[in-house]
Amino acid sequence: MDKQKLAGYLDFANHRADATEKSIRFLCQQVKAYGFHSAFVNPCYVPLAKELLGEEGVVGTVIGFPLGQEIQAVKVFASVEAAKKRADELDVSMNVGWFKAGWDKLVLAEMRAIVEAVRNIREKTIIKFIIETGFLNEAEIKKAAELVVRSGADFVKTCSGMGPRGARLRDVVLIRSAIGDQAKIKVAGGIGTCREAIAFIEAGARQIGTSKAVEILDGLSEAKRKESVIKRGE
Repeated sequence: MDKQKLAGYLDFANHRADATEKSIRFLCQQVKAYGFHSAFVNPCYVPLAKELLGEEGVVGTVIGFPLGQEIQAVKVFASVEAAKKRADELDVSMNVGWFKAGWDKLVLAEMRAIVEAVRNIREKTIIKFIIETGFLNEAEIKKAAELVVRSGADFVKTCSGMGPRGARLRDVVLIRSAIGDQAKIKVAGGIGTCREAIAFIEAGARQIGTSKAVEILDGLSEAKRKESVIKRGE
């Protein structure tokens, strides 16, 4: 995989509590320089990121992050406000507590309410639900992915990166076995090398959320350099 193609899978993210205007400006500069798929920022920085990247740039943000346990009205309002501010992609934390309690109808109703409200404001906005696979067993991962599909969302996202663990290749396999091609898969959490990123892509992930996008691409360049040296016998 070449550098440009790999960059197109990477959502370069800064969701730190101490994110500043300066750090978001730097993030967006790197997105432009490396050709990453998007800049993912906290909701308050969506207007700034859109200004910096322009209409052609992709800006994503997070909703209910990372716990997912705000009341439904708050999550719907936050999603709509982000869409109004021209966020191109929303990664929304599912209420894992409700799901673990067996309250599937409430989980699905909340998801559908968010999808419907956002589509009414900005139909082209991409919506992903974070199911936080680290809290789920294999059967629950499949079931949660099926609920995301039924909501009408575009992606199942594995993890927030702030849960009990990051993404695993097995997560992708389980999600794909449950939903086929009915929705795409985004992975996040602990992915920091080109080898890891490529493995997730080969398993079926279509986006990778990471704060180490630059390191991933630089690692690919270094790996190719070493491969070239070996072939030349130096």
